[in-house]
Amino acid sequence: MAPFLAYEDKGPASSRQPLVPPTPLVLVHGHPFDRTMWAPQLRTFAATRRVVAPDLRGYGASPTTPALADFSGFARDIEALLDELGVDSCVLAGLSMGGQIVLDCYRLFPERVRGLVLADTSAAPETPDGVRARDAMADRLLAEGLRGYADEVLERMVAPYASAAVKAHVHGMMTATSPEGAAAALRARARRQDHRPLLPRVHVPALVVVGADDTYTPVSGARALHAALPDATLHIVEGAAHLPNLERPEVFDAALEAFLARVDARQPSAAPPRL
Repeated sequence: MAPFLAYEDKGPASSRQPLVPPTPLVLVHGHPFDRTMWAPQLRTFAATRRVVAPDLRGYGASPTTPALADFSGFARDIEALLDELGVDSCVLAGLSMGGQIVLDCYRLFPERVRGLVLADTSAAPETPDGVRARDAMADRLLAEGLRGYADEVLERMVAPYASAAVKAHVHGMMTATSPEGAAAALRARARRQDHRPLLPRVHVPALVVVGADDTYTPVSGARALHAALPDATLHIVEGAAHLPNLERPEVFDAALEAFLARVDARQPSAAPPRL
């Protein structure tokens, strides 16, 4: 039911493929962004492997409807898109809200996941104060649109010292986002599951990445996430805040390249039991 999602599906230009092709990479954007958040990674990794980057429901070129019943609807959309594209297994990478969605994907269909990339994200549920704040922000975005919010948070999303081009890209994504889509996601995200009990049961390699100057999901949280995962690598990106893949793409991509090489070298095991 997710072919309605807009997406990029890119790969090597050559028709010659290795006997065992590299693991596909699926990139899940954060809030309130769209798939262009992953532009540097699409350029880098599509040269050697299949890379899929969808616009989540209510973001970018994807429609807001059908209505999002709960937060796991994002994961079900991705599962349906993988079915549509014939992607049997992949590395799932998500940033911020995208990382929370990636964890929901692992909870719901772990047998299709060969590696997890969790960037500037958290496995914890929302606090009662956080639920109220997200609901209030949803009301505000519906009433005002996203421009005022984008102006306020731009230099938390990226560091104040980020380049003008990166700031313009991030601000443009935020102001182009549908208020209805953003509000629906905020309400669902406020009521998301606690994924902390899932972390010790993750049977695939994981890469945890965080910007050193991220104030939304700080380094301390990334360290806790890393410690809870059985087979994880932690990479702290200096000179970046909440969007290190855009602020320091060369550093982010180097860490991701090393991780993907490790996943490619690991033979897929038998499908794990449902979690």
